[in-house]
Amino acid sequence: MTATADLAIRLRRASFNRALADADLAAIGPILAQDVVMVTGTDSGVIAGRKAQLMAWKREFAAPDRSIYTRTPDTILVSPVEPIAFEHGQWQGVAAASGILIASGAYTAKWRQLDSEWLIEAELYLTLA
Repeated sequence: MTATADLAIRLRRASFNRALADADLAAIGPILAQDVVMVTGTDSGVIAGRKAQLMAWKREFAAPDRSIYTRTPDTILVSPVEPIAFEHGQWQGVAAASGILIASGAYTAKWRQLDSEWLIEAELYLTLA
């Protein structure tokens, strides 16, 4: 199960990254748990709930100077007793128009398997550059 869960989470993360690059809200929604929580890196803003997060991404996608964020997992730690996992990795944001790096850092995400799908329950970001 651990290898299967690791691969499934990495594939979901890749789908999430693609959706962010493509500004595809419809693809982001199904990856987020209903009560997902995101704590942003620089100002520690809290975005609670799938609807709130989708609204935040919608605003970001509409911005004339929008950024594209990518999360790259280093490790996936799957619980042996519950259908949950932690993803640890590096993130970066680049200007969509130029590809210039704007910010980067580390992140942790908590995933939960619901039915057959892995969903993001929480993400916590640390800005390092």
